[in-house]
Amino acid sequence: MDACVVVFPGSNCDRDVKVALEAVAGRPVRMVWHGETSVPAACDLIVLPGGFAYGDYLRCGAMAAHSPVMRDVVARAKRGTPVLGICNGFQVLTETELLPGVLMRNASLKFVCRDVHLRVERPDTLFTSQYRKGEVIRIPIAHGDGNYFADEATLDRLEDRGQVALRYCPLPGEAGGGNPNGSARAIAGIFNETKNVLGLMPHPENAVDPLQGSTDGRALFDGLVQALA
Repeated sequence: MDACVVVFPGSNCDRDVKVALEAVAGRPVRMVWHGETSVPAACDLIVLPGGFAYGDYLRCGAMAAHSPVMRDVVARAKRGTPVLGICNGFQVLTETELLPGVLMRNASLKFVCRDVHLRVERPDTLFTSQYRKGEVIRIPIAHGDGNYFADEATLDRLEDRGQVALRYCPLPGEAGGGNPNGSARAIAGIFNETKNVLGLMPHPENAVDPLQGSTDGRALFDGLVQALA
């Protein structure tokens, strides 16, 4: 699998994703500066990493969505190339309209940085094939604008078409419902209709090594390597 990570001014999890992918795939991962006009032709997977692209000025992901390289990313996604957007990358994907909805300020109006529990809703995609339906995993979040919102008709379409990938959930006995940011229907990640684009707010790249406190994110990368090898 040949993967590339797009780097924007303000990205801060780009190397985290690179390290995670290289540890799982055993192959070098290319870093592509946002000012490039295209990603490498042989790229099997494009990752938009977490961080604060352009300092989150104007609106999270809004400026990054118009970076030169994004024209090619959008075109490649529409032709079927897998694209993974993590945290700020998820915000960029909504701004390009590759994914519906928007990410708003957390309901608490505070930055949230902690582990959360997620329920896997779709295990039959190239991103989630190593998980079981209904499996609860633990992965960290770190965001101030992770409150997923869409109108009710869009939310219903996401549910009906199986586009909800992950949902925040509490463990038995946990108070507060497990939703850390107020996201509609506790949505933590969604697919596009063809399931080759995934955006999620939690950071699976920071749950790959036992030293990180959880390895529940590794299965996402294992599944990608297996599917794209």
